[in-house]
Amino acid sequence: MTKAYAQPGDAAGTFLGHPKGLFVLFFAEMWERFSYYGMRALLIFYLTKHWLFSDGESGVIYGAYTALVYITPVLGGYLADKWLGQRKAVLYGAVLLTFGHFIMGFEGNGGQDPASLNIFWLALAFIIVGSGFLKANISVIVGQLYPRTDVRRDGAYTIFYMGINLGAFLGALLCGYLGETYGWAYGFGAAGVGMLLGLIVFILGKPLLLGRGESPDPVKLASPVMGIKLEWLIYLVGLVAVGLCWWMVQNQSVVGTLLGVAGAALVAYVIFTAVVKLPREDRDRIFAAMFLILGSILFWALFEQAGSSLNLFTDRYVDRAGVPASVFQSLNAGYIVLLAPLFAALWTWLGRRNMEPSAPAKFGLAMLQLGLGFLVLKWGAEAVGIGSATPVLFIFLIYLLHTTGELCLSPVGLSAMNRLAPAHMASLIMGTWFFASATGNFAAGLIASATGSEKASGEGAGKQLVLDVYQTIGLWAIGFGVLVILVSPLIKKLMHLDTLSDGDELAGRGEIGEPQAAGIHPAAKPGV
Repeated sequence: MTKAYAQPGDAAGTFLGHPKGLFVLFFAEMWERFSYYGMRALLIFYLTKHWLFSDGESGVIYGAYTALVYITPVLGGYLADKWLGQRKAVLYGAVLLTFGHFIMGFEGNGGQDPASLNIFWLALAFIIVGSGFLKANISVIVGQLYPRTDVRRDGAYTIFYMGINLGAFLGALLCGYLGETYGWAYGFGAAGVGMLLGLIVFILGKPLLLGRGESPDPVKLASPVMGIKLEWLIYLVGLVAVGLCWWMVQNQSVVGTLLGVAGAALVAYVIFTAVVKLPREDRDRIFAAMFLILGSILFWALFEQAGSSLNLFTDRYVDRAGVPASVFQSLNAGYIVLLAPLFAALWTWLGRRNMEPSAPAKFGLAMLQLGLGFLVLKWGAEAVGIGSATPVLFIFLIYLLHTTGELCLSPVGLSAMNRLAPAHMASLIMGTWFFASATGNFAAGLIASATGSEKASGEGAGKQLVLDVYQTIGLWAIGFGVLVILVSPLIKKLMHLDTLSDGDELAGRGEIGEPQAAGIHPAAKPGV
């Protein structure tokens, strides 16, 4: 019998049946996610309590920052694919991230001190650009460790996915606790140490990567351009991007304008291409993909309240029994680790019985659960009285419902983009999907700013304002979810699943996407 998984990539030996390089990537990504989500758990409190921004200002800053984090992978991915190679891009990104996380530990004088604030903006800029180089490329190396037909690929991405969520869970737990209990520098410092550990693991593990992720054109990379070696010129471009992000994160309206103009142009170009250049079935699939992409913007705009307004609500109005509010940011990652295998099994079980919902229907279900989560929190808070602390049970419930919603949308959306995009438009459609995630993050900041307690006066008014906003967006989410479910048969018809060939190479088959929060479950093969 042929040993299907005996591959040339096993030259350095295996561990648990996989190339050892997989575990280098596992630990590097785990520590990167540890640092990112550890810092993210504290950010809204750092803005409101240390830098003394208003709730509204903090929400918009948070939204602009997270939006930029999801835009810069376009630059990092392009530079790696074209010249740098994924390994050097990840290494450079890790260096920038380590530097940025350690700078975050510089508290300065707090308040609105201009000099200290400029250092804070610089720290955010390093993290934004570092994420752009790393997030876009480390998962690609995982796929390069295996031939496309290797039966171990799904298992490899499952292991890698566990690193993402383990890092996110531990980061929010540990950094959040240290930051709120002992001081900001301790929380952000722990995130910096985590990123440094990831960088060290990646450097020491280079031989185990077996030459994967190297430059597609090493000669050109080493050749001079304007008197500077191309590789170093790319690194300089990264530093210029840091400067640009330093300016943009301070001017959030510019980020909004950029997203609006670029997003409209991108959607218009995709639709124009579909109408003018594609045959009918491919054109219809693009229309279906665009429907899902636009729907995802609303989902992420509401889902991403977790790190901003919901974090502040937990801190101010929930009976936490002394547990720091930021620690609850770990719930999403914890739920994903527990529930993702169950969802994968559920879709498989339903699929065998021809009962599995279509991708558009799953999007509708995601919106229903998202909206219900907000309403459950409102009902729970009002049941005990506005003047009383909300039982912590309802925080567990909103995160549970939002996570189950995420599991109905995030991996399903990536699977749908992969299947619906024609080969020559694969990168464009995937880029549009991630651009929608960035837009949703920015919109989340605008929604969070609407919950600002400084807009309310009187005892309990701040809490009531947040709950009223949550009721409004919860009802909108449920209404949109019902609409999506109702039109899902039409969208499914546009997908022309009956004429898709299993032999076609799917866009992004060998890659993992992580558009939001703690992640997705790449081992799940949700039907579309």
